[in-house]
Amino acid sequence: MLRTQTSLSTWSQKIHMKWLVLLGLVAFSECIVKIPLRRVKTMRNAISGKNTLNNILKEHAYRLPQISFRGSNLTHPLRNIRDLFYVGNITIGTPPQEFQVIFDTGSSDLWVASIFCNSSSCAAHVRFRHHQSSTFRPTNKTFRITYGSGRMKGVVVHDTVRIGDLVSTDQPFGLCLKDSGFKGIPFDGILGLSYPNKTFSGAFPIFDKLKNEGAISEPVFAFYLSKDKQEGSVVMFGGVDHRYYKGELNWVPLIQVGDWFVHMDRITMKRKVIACSDGCKALVDTGTSDIVGPSTLVNNIWKLIRARPLGPQYFVSCSAVNTLPSIIFTINGINYRLPARAYIHKDSRGRCYSMFQENKVSSSTETWILGDVFLRVYFSVFDRGNDRIGLARAV
Repeated sequence: MLRTQTSLSTWSQKIHMKWLVLLGLVAFSECIVKIPLRRVKTMRNAISGKNTLNNILKEHAYRLPQISFRGSNLTHPLRNIRDLFYVGNITIGTPPQEFQVIFDTGSSDLWVASIFCNSSSCAAHVRFRHHQSSTFRPTNKTFRITYGSGRMKGVVVHDTVRIGDLVSTDQPFGLCLKDSGFKGIPFDGILGLSYPNKTFSGAFPIFDKLKNEGAISEPVFAFYLSKDKQEGSVVMFGGVDHRYYKGELNWVPLIQVGDWFVHMDRITMKRKVIACSDGCKALVDTGTSDIVGPSTLVNNIWKLIRARPLGPQYFVSCSAVNTLPSIIFTINGINYRLPARAYIHKDSRGRCYSMFQENKVSSSTETWILGDVFLRVYFSVFDRGNDRIGLARAV
């Protein structure tokens, strides 16, 4: 999910008193997690030229393990919610309490709802009962995050977090005390998979902690997102299962170390450039359902596919979907074709609407978000060891 703003704040005296009471209910752990941060010069700044960059990637990249994952703890199932959200189960606490979270490459923080959260959207979440966990450790550090679709306020705490058989003890994460904008989204929290510098709670991300502790064989994770069916989607940690994609992975270097932005060459339809004419930035984001771009350019795409507004969505005739042209995203010289059946979604009432959405937040540079619409068609690998993204046609 795309963050648009965030800030640290001091909570009201009422909330502060709640946590003072908590301090008397639980014991402080003496374990301290050290957070190693380092500044890395980007490969794109060090060299220039696509061929040179591609050669260096080939020469210096380690070989990703091609793991079958049969019986392995390195693959984790995700559930497809109407082709709009993908959630997976994690557990927190001792004994473990289960939560459905969105695995999100657009953010870095892990958080779930607290029993202290009594907003209307929190009522639909499973809420963490801290008093039932013997490994819970509170802090008095508070934070706020605003995403593209909602916002939350929370407090940093520590406890044991499990993703399948991957276990992170004394993991810092957020407990949501108030949220808004998430009503109707069937999830209990968000597990961020971006870089540590993008955390707004100050908590060390769980992927980095597992990586540093040697729980993950290689510093990579990958996504296969199914279409139309609830089951079959997976997130993989530590390796790549080649059975989920066709051909070879095409590697794209990040624009800079610290987030999952890549350079996109152009967007075309019927051999005509319709957006990103001078090159642009693209965030590869598993936490966003749509493809999001600047308002004027998205409006032009709606006109080209003859989409008409009805409420917040732009609809097309379902009978016309098979005749609509593909839209091609060219990234690092490779064309990624998105057919109309991928970028048009049929809702529960049988109406068809565009999965292109406008980003109303202004930016000094043209920026796009390639969300689940794109990632259902293309298997994605997020390689922290080489600061790059791999893309290949999904099976």
